Amino acid sequence: MRIVLPVLLLGAALASLSPALATAGDCGDAAALVQQAYPKAQKSADGTSFTLEPHTSITSTLPESDAPFGLACKIWPAHNELLLVAVPLIDTANADHLHVGDIELLVVDRNTLRVRQRLLQPGLMTDDAIVIEKVEFDTGLYALAPEVTAFGLRIELAHHSLTAPFTETDLRLYALVRGELHVVLDGLVVAGSGGDSDGSCAGSFHSSQVSLAISPASHHGYHDITAVERSNTDDPSPDQNGECQSHPSKPVKRTYRMRYDGSRYPVPAALKLMGL
Repeated sequence: MRIVLPVLLLGAALASLSPALATAGDCGDAAALVQQAYPKAQKSADGTSFTLEPHTSITSTLPESDAPFGLACKIWPAHNELLLVAVPLIDTANADHLHVGDIELLVVDRNTLRVRQRLLQPGLMTDDAIVIEKVEFDTGLYALAPEVTAFGLRIELAHHSLTAPFTETDLRLYALVRGELHVVLDGLVVAGSGGDSDGSCAGSFHSSQVSLAISPASHHGYHDITAVERSNTDDPSPDQNGECQSHPSKPVKRTYRMRYDGSRYPVPAALKLMGL
């Protein structure tokens, strides 16, 4: 379990970069985007949501919305003429979870709004007790091969509990390969935290963050990716005066090497997201 990722390290020399994350304003006319991508979608009376038959909803096209179930858009700096769009498709007929749904990724021509590529990712908008809090693009320079630059999709989840808090940020990487959109890294946990507490002071907590670097070495034509995980633990407890005192341990660093297998980068077991 891991905590917030402040820095993304990329490049053979481990140059430090901040992830370029999506902003809602990049969507522009989000309703027009939806209508172009889904011609049969029915717009709501206020124009802020759409329905796809028989019971799928695109819940928000408002640019000021912070809801994780609205559209996320980001201009792709590696291909400035293209817009990346993540469309949450929510099943309005489910009764077993808080939310059930998919994400469809669109690569859109910025001038015409024509969809060039699309890829459905089943189940990425399904949550329950651990809720999805944010979906955003990461357009850091993931230069995987001479002609291949990937983009990332980050999904943040959390369980807000006084006695058993939990957070997790998952990263997936996608690349255009021979004109089609492919998953090249599926479900890497890059940040999170968790633990157990008596709700007052005493407890045991752990957190970690993962930085990535592109290695000069390559397999099947794609550069290896190095993942460095830095973990921390803390066991707070009240002192003799009843004051809560932190008792952190020495941070631990672990390094993993991910090698492209001809289809994707297998994720180390220690960094896989829940359910994989």
